[in-house]
Amino acid sequence: MAKRVFLMVLDSCGIGAEPDYADFGDLADNNTFRHIAAHPDFRADTVRRLGMGRMDGVTWLGAEGPQIAAVARMRERSRGKDTTIGHWEIAGAISPEPLPTYPDGFPQEILDAFSAATGRGVLCNKPYSGTQVIHDYGREHIATGDLIVYTSADSVFQIAAHEDVVPVEQLYEYCRAARRILTGRHGVGRVIARPFVGEYPNYTRTGRRRDFSLEPPKETVLDALKAAGRDVIAVGKITDVFAGRGITRSVEAHNNDEGMAATDRLVEEDFDGLCFINLVDFDSSYGHRNNVAGYARAFAAFDGWLDGFLPKLRPDDVLMITADHGCDPADVSTDHTREYTPLLIVGDTIRPTNVGTRPTFSDIAATVAELLGVAWSGDGVSFAAEITKRTVSDEELLDAARAAMTGAYAPYSGYQVGAALCTAGGTIYTGCNVENAAYGATICAERTAVLSAVAAGEREFSAIAVVGGRKGKIEDFAPPCGSCRQVLREFTDPASFRIVLSNGSETVSRTLEELLPASFGPAHLKQ
Repeated sequence: MAKRVFLMVLDSCGIGAEPDYADFGDLADNNTFRHIAAHPDFRADTVRRLGMGRMDGVTWLGAEGPQIAAVARMRERSRGKDTTIGHWEIAGAISPEPLPTYPDGFPQEILDAFSAATGRGVLCNKPYSGTQVIHDYGREHIATGDLIVYTSADSVFQIAAHEDVVPVEQLYEYCRAARRILTGRHGVGRVIARPFVGEYPNYTRTGRRRDFSLEPPKETVLDALKAAGRDVIAVGKITDVFAGRGITRSVEAHNNDEGMAATDRLVEEDFDGLCFINLVDFDSSYGHRNNVAGYARAFAAFDGWLDGFLPKLRPDDVLMITADHGCDPADVSTDHTREYTPLLIVGDTIRPTNVGTRPTFSDIAATVAELLGVAWSGDGVSFAAEITKRTVSDEELLDAARAAMTGAYAPYSGYQVGAALCTAGGTIYTGCNVENAAYGATICAERTAVLSAVAAGEREFSAIAVVGGRKGKIEDFAPPCGSCRQVLREFTDPASFRIVLSNGSETVSRTLEELLPASFGPAHLKQ
């Protein structure tokens, strides 16, 4: 069981169109990650090393060395492709109905109620690019004091105002007023404050954006963790997305750099529970701006940061990296895209494996709950058992070796050998000796076990049990021959890899270093 889970959302980093992409007005070739990977500034050395290239739909990335992380491809079940619904589903609340959107602008009764609440008029009221809208309406806003209200393909009511005309705290109050108005059938996912500064034509948006979200429609894993007395630390816009519900502590972060820096500080703290992080720049600064180069450079910066962050994890920590939707910067539009999302899971207790394509983001919530030992009855199915390393006892390993021994092909010597090789993740691969009339072609049990495991993609091993005898009866200790010891040396640390032997009544354990001292290994051949 983990003590801390770091759940990091790379906002909008989708990995390919979902089958229902057309229902959302998207294209079959939408693939945020693949399109940024084509840029020369893209780097993914760390996630490739973890095993992202072994994920469904991402094999084009390629693999580097043994897989380190558990991986999955996540499919969204909610009827949406926006931040709010994506995060809610990650946290265990599937939304079967889409949140309302306004492709023709908001109805007049909403605008009248908003103007009555704020005492200000309204400009624009159309779907618009956030940077273009302040360019086109900024001067009129400054001259009249009217608020720039606009939306997008997402369920959002956005209010832009120049900080010299509307102080930021006043803008937040206007957003709270809009949030109170926008309920029921007009309950948009987010009301967003969009302050800006500067002079025409060089207006720029500031980092004081703030989201005012609907509360999730039902309990999330954040609520369950908080009720169980666990910490739920929100970094970046996570608090806003969940309207503060289920959060025990909020840490401000307005961009990727601040989010990663906050995570670096938090990993040094002694908390017990979930740290939920959103890295917003991928979406807001690059995806919505159709900026492939910027997105590629931002991912390269994240990948470099991740390489330095991984050694900071404690033995009982788990790091999960995912996304909430796509926002393909190579798309013809600037809107979100309906895409699968990646999931990388890293930790000392995590078994490197591919758990395939999961049917809902909510499987993440169920898995987080189980990893932290908290009951969960919401949406999603946990796959914690599939990714958690299990402890294999020497007796279990010996039982597997005894069973393998019965399959030995030994018509010439009559001496049967069985071996059971345990991976770092607790999977057991067995082998038996296979003799040959040309004695030199005989294969030992240990080598058949190793070859079986390596062929399955395994590269890290903790122990092997070996038994031998005639007519299915263990006669005496049967240590590996010299050739088998050298083969084992190829894939193991001789100081820690254990060889478990039994004579039928007594069990002994030796390290490979004890049986093969001063050994020659792969490191000797590295330049």
